[in-house]
Amino acid sequence: MRKTKKVYISLTADVLHHGHMNLLEEARKYGDIIIGLCTDAAVAEIKRLPYLNYKQREKIIKNFQGITKIIPQKEWDDSNNIRKIRPDFVVHGDDWKFGSDRVIRKNVIKALNEYGGKLIEIPYTKGVSSGAYVDGQRTVSTTPEIRKSTLLRLINSKPIVRIIEAHSPLSAIIAEKTVLQKGMKKKSFDGFWSSSLTYSTLMGKPDTESLEISQRLSYVNDIFEVTTKPLIFDADTGGQVDHFPIKIKSMDRLGISAVIIEDKTGLKKNSLLKDTSQQVQEDKNKFAQKITAGKKAKISEDFMIIARIESLILGKGVKDAIERAKKYVEAGADAIMIHSKSNTPKEIFEFSKKFRKNFENIPLVSVPTSYNKVTEDELSKNGFNIVIYANQLLRAAYPAMQNVANKILKYGRSKEADKELISIKKILELIPGTK
Repeated sequence: MRKTKKVYISLTADVLHHGHMNLLEEARKYGDIIIGLCTDAAVAEIKRLPYLNYKQREKIIKNFQGITKIIPQKEWDDSNNIRKIRPDFVVHGDDWKFGSDRVIRKNVIKALNEYGGKLIEIPYTKGVSSGAYVDGQRTVSTTPEIRKSTLLRLINSKPIVRIIEAHSPLSAIIAEKTVLQKGMKKKSFDGFWSSSLTYSTLMGKPDTESLEISQRLSYVNDIFEVTTKPLIFDADTGGQVDHFPIKIKSMDRLGISAVIIEDKTGLKKNSLLKDTSQQVQEDKNKFAQKITAGKKAKISEDFMIIARIESLILGKGVKDAIERAKKYVEAGADAIMIHSKSNTPKEIFEFSKKFRKNFENIPLVSVPTSYNKVTEDELSKNGFNIVIYANQLLRAAYPAMQNVANKILKYGRSKEADKELISIKKILELIPGTK
């Protein structure tokens, strides 16, 4: 009996279109089709998190005629899978001859030549792109459920999740649209941080937990109207134990992905102040009760409660921080944020090393405001899953505005400040519907 030829196709299949149909139809002419379906991690490393998760995409692909097998492709590069299964043919669109994917094409050809496999390239179907479809959909809107679930998917898919503060809808738009192309990879921010410090500052109020949560949630809703990425909410201490569950439900319904609460009590003061004498750390058992109460109030399993530990800030050391971390995880904390105002990451790395001995899979969060020389790669290698750039956009806006105001006063006109300003044309083009 003649052995059926094996045909390999690598797909993301986030949104299927007639270009995919053309590819599959051509591939069926050569034999039985094996789909290398890119995992969420493989896609996220190069582009963006897929709109549909792996299981959803796999379920869709299974229904297509001629597909005999679906295997995970854990890298964007097809060549490792090709070496494992040794297909007779690899079928791919010819668009990868150009751009950053040409490196992958070269690797695939090399792998095929090792055993005599053949590459078949199909003319690219013009005018279609899964990425464009997905990005267009995300530009329009998303749902609270999809937005909320995205953070956990990112944690499970990326070495480190990159979060940046958004103090206004405009700053959130800038954060969402900022993309850096580096080789094959696209770097962007994965989500937003709603900081009590930056919002209080924006409102001209002290950072003392004085603003009502309803006021802050209203501004988060404004951000959600013009963006699609997940948001982590800074809830300061979380308030009284009895009040925290009410706040949890409000945040959960809105589509917020996670809340961070810090284990301090009394009048809230910013942790990065030099004088910490007036700051009091909450009894760990009482704070654990707050976590448990919040956990019970969750509407969605995707919503995360993150416990922020202030032991290093208050000079109590790593040992105290580890004891608290254990207590908070036992109480139901979905992740731990360890805070520090040191100018080096030494003490947080000491904490993470000891923490990982007890908790292999609990996410760790870093906010490197004071130890800002640390890189994302270093954080990831030391066990951290999320990095939050907590206040940089507002801190950038203030000196820029002050400088322009000074120049207008100095020269009695605005001409000298023009070179530091975005043009009116770009302002009109920045927000869809303005022109």
